[in-house]
Amino acid sequence: MLDYIIVGSGLSGIAVAEKLLSKDKKILVYDDNSQSSSTVAGGIYNPVILKRFTLAWNANEQLDTALSFYSSLEKKLDISLIHPLPIYRRFHSVEEQNNWFSAMDKPYLSRFLDEKLVSTINPHIPASHSFGHVKETGVVNTELLLEKYRAYLTEINSFQQETFDFDQFEVNEDHCIYKNRKAKKIIFCDGFGLKKNPYFNYLPLNGNKGEYLIIKAQDLKLEVAVKSSVFIIPLGEDLYKVGATYNNWDKTKEPTQEGKNYLLEKLNGFLNCDFEVVDQIAGIRPAAKDRKPLVGKHPKHGNMYCCNGFGSRGVLIGPTVASELINFIEDSVALSEEIDINRFAKLYQAASS
Repeated sequence: MLDYIIVGSGLSGIAVAEKLLSKDKKILVYDDNSQSSSTVAGGIYNPVILKRFTLAWNANEQLDTALSFYSSLEKKLDISLIHPLPIYRRFHSVEEQNNWFSAMDKPYLSRFLDEKLVSTINPHIPASHSFGHVKETGVVNTELLLEKYRAYLTEINSFQQETFDFDQFEVNEDHCIYKNRKAKKIIFCDGFGLKKNPYFNYLPLNGNKGEYLIIKAQDLKLEVAVKSSVFIIPLGEDLYKVGATYNNWDKTKEPTQEGKNYLLEKLNGFLNCDFEVVDQIAGIRPAAKDRKPLVGKHPKHGNMYCCNGFGSRGVLIGPTVASELINFIEDSVALSEEIDINRFAKLYQAASS
């Protein structure tokens, strides 16, 4: 008898699995690589919403938890995941500069916004209205994390690469059965795959497609991340990730010419050196209607849970929310109302009637 079956091994599944393993639980994780949002994510940890200069939801608490979590995984997996990287917001007007300074008076934001503006950071990214520096930012190598953590789970016989087949799943009062494996509980961390999950597809998960370009710019020599109309993030060896798009209508995972054209138009608006596009990637971000995570117990089945809906901030949100879910299940610590799927109980009732 397993303690838990976990469906999905993206950022949510990894955080859930690691929390359970720390409690000596016997787990088995199923994943078929169908959800690519964690793989193609920019991996940036940034507590500030740079469009409006506001603090992201609970970001100050989540940042400390996330960095501690990824640091522990670096030691456990003997890899380097956390790469501090300054972020500079390119201002488009004096009004944006004023909004930046006004934001410093808001609770918690002064910790992250540098009061000293920078007139120039790179000759190939000019700015008539200077740059603002966001502090305590960086990048987590999500692609390496997913690869190495799945390898680790495989080594401890806790990973199965396959598509979860709901036709072979049975849920009972005190346990569930998948094929020939029994588990006391099951947690779905299936990203946008939740839309095809017959137990949780009543939840208002609105997938948001994000596309990125990988460019090579030999003359740029940029060593910080810049947010203008789009992000440009250095990857090393003259390679940069540029993104991202936010498309609420296209639910396919394939890169599009439309997405490429959009990113090139934005990039050419502030970058004045030659570059070539060497790759284009895309994924569907699992974002809830109210932009809060979807976490908690199924309304009918007491041994079935979900941990989902992280949107574009899974790097920051994942460790905190996963920990809260496991504390809820194992220690009966109440979930925060703002993330508890009980807030959508009426949708379940409507879907079941």
